[in-house]
Amino acid sequence: MAEIRSVCVYCGSAKGLDPAYLEAAFIFGTALAHEKIRLVYGGGGIGMMGAVADAVQNAGGSVLGIIPEFLIAREHAKENGRELLVVPDMHVRKRVMFEKADAFVALPGGIGTLEELVEQLAWLQLERHKKPLLLANIGGFWNPLIALFGHLQSEGFVYGKLPVLIADKAADILPKLQAAASSIPEHELRGAATKAVIEHI
Repeated sequence: MAEIRSVCVYCGSAKGLDPAYLEAAFIFGTALAHEKIRLVYGGGGIGMMGAVADAVQNAGGSVLGIIPEFLIAREHAKENGRELLVVPDMHVRKRVMFEKADAFVALPGGIGTLEELVEQLAWLQLERHKKPLLLANIGGFWNPLIALFGHLQSEGFVYGKLPVLIADKAADILPKLQAAASSIPEHELRGAATKAVIEHI
């Protein structure tokens, strides 16, 4: 069965108003490092993005940042011992983040975080890949979105259960991802199914 080696984290370039968001980013980033799981993220050095990357790096973990050239200054991208891949645009950024990750986590964030999360959810629903996707519902941050998902189902636009995991605490994120990955054959997490998606992006 598959083992998670890297996790793509979608999150905001802002800190948010609730200190619990940054605390969750530090807890989760530290957990990734301790489990020797590489962080794949948007490459920024500020806000939630900077917090989770700093936590991984400070705990001795591996960090891969992927950022379009036009965002380097705006999001204060930095290497400082991290691997930083500069790409030409947002489309390439999302493709490479998908390619490099075995699972996806959405921490609190804004429009960009929401867009990336929903795209992965759509691909999962269409069975284009089987990589686990999790909402880190810190302090109930994603409750309105979860309610919207329920509304879509009740109105007949979504059939069956949406393939998304939910964790209310940062400490529960990795265990839930690992449990989900344990039932996925290795070749489906990193093999032919993944390549099929990449070829069509």
